[in-house]
Amino acid sequence: MRGSQNKDNGVNTAEQEKAHLLVVDDDDRIRALLKTYLSQHNYRVSVAANAARVRRLLKTLAFDLVVLDVMMPGEDGISLTKFIHETSEMPVLLLTARGEPSERIEGLRAGADDYLGKPFEPEELLLRIGAILRRQQVYAVDGAELCFGPWSFTPATGELTGPQGRVSLTDSEARLLAVLAKRPGEAFSRENLSRDTAGIERSVDVQIARLRRKIEDNPRHPQYLQTVRGAGYRLLAQHAPESGAL
Repeated sequence: MRGSQNKDNGVNTAEQEKAHLLVVDDDDRIRALLKTYLSQHNYRVSVAANAARVRRLLKTLAFDLVVLDVMMPGEDGISLTKFIHETSEMPVLLLTARGEPSERIEGLRAGADDYLGKPFEPEELLLRIGAILRRQQVYAVDGAELCFGPWSFTPATGELTGPQGRVSLTDSEARLLAVLAKRPGEAFSRENLSRDTAGIERSVDVQIARLRRKIEDNPRHPQYLQTVRGAGYRLLAQHAPESGAL
């Protein structure tokens, strides 16, 4: 990690204040430097020295992004990236001292959102983090309408409409549907849904049952809000075509 002048980096301060980063590196010095530097730029920062510690933290805390070293003793960063990608929506930025294209490709295939080689300028890391978070925000609040059967849902507003007009949703139901709508057709575990909706795992099943009663012709055999055995729940939907599209 190289030194960097303190100057305007073009990253949105409000965006930073809301973001909680997890920095993972077995090098004590790098962890300390990154925590200090990123904290100075208004991020909340937690640190971990290995994958085992990360797995424990993820059971109790939610993070907006993980900055993860590839080469660590024990479980390496590629394996941990796969775990994160398979169990959450959390973006990962990989750090590595090895810059071979094959390793970068392996990391991206594992689910990493970006890749930065060591040594690096702290300002470049800061900019890459900001870019990933902005992409996540755009994705999360995308106002694009989703359609499933006779229903349409707008994640940005939580509005669900059907043949009889607007359907009344509780805040919990709207948030749960919005999480599922992030990736239509992809299964989300109960644990991830619970974390992303600030609920408890049992309440996820309750909210799913309530939603099914509102949108399914036969809640016991759902067409749209489906159970994926061993994985969780998924919403079968598609983005509505843009106005005027052919």
